[in-house]
Amino acid sequence: MSNIFDWQLVFTEIPLLLKYLPVTIQLTLIALIIGWVAGLFIAIVKIHRIPVLKQLCTLFVSVVRGTPIIVQLYLTYFGIPIFLKYYNFYNGTSYNVNGIPPIIFAIVALGLNQSAFDSETIRAAIQSVEKGQVEAAKSLGMNGLQIFFRVLLPQAVTVAIPSLGNSLIGLVKGTSLAFTCSVVEITAQGKILAGNSYRYFEVYCSLAIIYWVITIFIERLFTYIEKKMSVPEQIAEKKEA
Repeated sequence: MSNIFDWQLVFTEIPLLLKYLPVTIQLTLIALIIGWVAGLFIAIVKIHRIPVLKQLCTLFVSVVRGTPIIVQLYLTYFGIPIFLKYYNFYNGTSYNVNGIPPIIFAIVALGLNQSAFDSETIRAAIQSVEKGQVEAAKSLGMNGLQIFFRVLLPQAVTVAIPSLGNSLIGLVKGTSLAFTCSVVEITAQGKILAGNSYRYFEVYCSLAIIYWVITIFIERLFTYIEKKMSVPEQIAEKKEA
């Protein structure tokens, strides 16, 4: 049976794969921050209908959401060096394109992809806040920034938490495509180990277990955060439902 499928190999390969887990975590966290910050910016632009910027943001979201992440990774990996060479040609500066760490390309692509999806979640969450609360805050003398940070954002975060958690899970799984940018994370390491032993099925089972555990952890974490941030009325409504 071990000639067909080796269960022991599935678990002995996991420690070798986990050595590259920090790379996956680094990709995820930095891309997540980029996604949330850029997504918030895009959401604000679209809510306030800022001329030109709104059209550009709408086009950006449409393109990113309408193309596969692997295509975006390839475009970033090959496009950034072309842009730098073009800029070098016209600006007279010098860039060592080959000296750019491959992980930068993956982070840019994953972060921009995350921002396009998160922007719609954040926009919907902000718009879900009752306008009466904004009017009440204005009557108390709050300015725009105070209203945003004290009234809109806290309530919007509570609404957006479940969707942002699902988006984060998708981002973690999306990092498995970072090998297209020559980044060795756990999936790329799995391909290397499988190529050496020719035990592809066992190695990919090991990867599946790792991603599954990470996903469960994220689900539990965001469920805990959601419960902590929910107001008593929201908790009562969920119990009744």
